[in-house]
Amino acid sequence: MSDLRIGIAAMLERFTPREAVDLARYAEAAGFSGVMASDHIQPWTPTQGNAPFVWNVLTAIGEHTRGEIGTGAVVPTFRMHPAAVAHASATLAAMNPGRHWLGLGAGEALNEHVVGRYWPEPADRINRLFEAVEIIQKLFAGSRAGRDVRHRGEHFTLESSRLWTVPAETPPIVIATAGPVTAKRAGRTADGIMTVGAPLDRIATLFARFDDGRRESGRRGGGLKIVQLHHSWAPTEEEALANALAHWPVGGLRVGRGDIRSPAEFEQLVKMVRPEDFDGRVVVSSDPDVHRAAIQRYADLGVDRIHLHNASVDQRAWVDVFARDVLPKVKR
Repeated sequence: MSDLRIGIAAMLERFTPREAVDLARYAEAAGFSGVMASDHIQPWTPTQGNAPFVWNVLTAIGEHTRGEIGTGAVVPTFRMHPAAVAHASATLAAMNPGRHWLGLGAGEALNEHVVGRYWPEPADRINRLFEAVEIIQKLFAGSRAGRDVRHRGEHFTLESSRLWTVPAETPPIVIATAGPVTAKRAGRTADGIMTVGAPLDRIATLFARFDDGRRESGRRGGGLKIVQLHHSWAPTEEEALANALAHWPVGGLRVGRGDIRSPAEFEQLVKMVRPEDFDGRVVVSSDPDVHRAAIQRYADLGVDRIHLHNASVDQRAWVDVFARDVLPKVKR
């Protein structure tokens, strides 16, 4: 609990690269610690309007800040081969010693179908993810030891190779998931688990399964536990709700989204989102203490990192209010 850090989630679907860098710098100066950003090649909806390449943006953020830099999450299985992801991560870690963690996920069709490959069922996507993790771990370990590695598996081949730019500290690998089975598998193989805000009993179950996996594999320590929380704060209740519906309606979707392929499809789906759909998923309120209480509940679960995204237009006003009225009151 004493090591709890609260950073921001730079939602690249919503911000230009320069806006994301400026927000990260402003948030850190106000008291936030660290930034996470996911790899999107398309936004969720056309109105969000952005999808810059995450590695470029995180590199720039690293030059302008001093906190942690995490990917939440990159998919190492379709658009990018695991070796390419390992290469990018190792370089970012070398440029920012001790600051980078590598968040990996199984992927969603919105971003991954664009290369024209067959889009498999969830179980297959998860199997691909963990084979990719194995390759990335091989490359990190082999490269640090100064030797080439190779891999020939069900989904991927890696010819004899190594990473020639090797960070002094290997970045922790964190698996993004909302599923208990995957969480347990992550505990057996990875260094951490990451998930999005959901009812507390679901998060507690994920963490318990992750812990089970670590114990079964004989791994020491509790691993890194990260939660991304979506908020909608504004000076009035009406603005807070309007911002959630306008800028983060995907947070209220109650349907599976892993197989949806275009922002236009999401645009039609989010028309069904109603205010009550945000319950347990997005905290919508003009009262900073309501947001503080929500964050505290996750902190009490033993989370190590909480990254916040606010569905507002004026991000600096949100940073100012949370830095003054929320962050200092969250108990470590």
